[in-house]
Amino acid sequence: MNPINFLPAQKENESDFIALMKDFYNIDNYPINENKTRENYQYILNQPNQAKIFMIKSGDDFVGYIIINYLFSFEFGGTISFLDELYIDDKMRGKGIGKQAVAFVQHLAEKEGLKRMFLEVEPHNKPAQSLYEKLGWKHHHRSLMCYKP
Repeated sequence: MNPINFLPAQKENESDFIALMKDFYNIDNYPINENKTRENYQYILNQPNQAKIFMIKSGDDFVGYIIINYLFSFEFGGTISFLDELYIDDKMRGKGIGKQAVAFVQHLAEKEGLKRMFLEVEPHNKPAQSLYEKLGWKHHHRSLMCYKP
């Protein structure tokens, strides 16, 4: 297997990113608005203090992506982040790429001095839950809630 690289997203990666996101969203039949996704991609490229996208590359192919969002927390006394999305292409699963991706994210969190990282995972995605737990992630004692204004 080719070495795995985690590369900051670039403008020229947009189509690869969108193709991977479509695959990811298709798993749970989530809708995706391609035009809005393109806008969001460009927005994140221009707002690195607010969010980052990393493309996961194996050889010449992009095989996944990571999206991390940042915010300040009084409770935790500094910057925290939310691992918004981590996707590995179906054909590349079971090869340790997910483990490498989580290790990359954790190393980045330490390097950036983050106070905490949070994530959400679909209830049916037991392999991801197990991976996160093995790598030190804990279930938070609070429930994630959502409001759409």
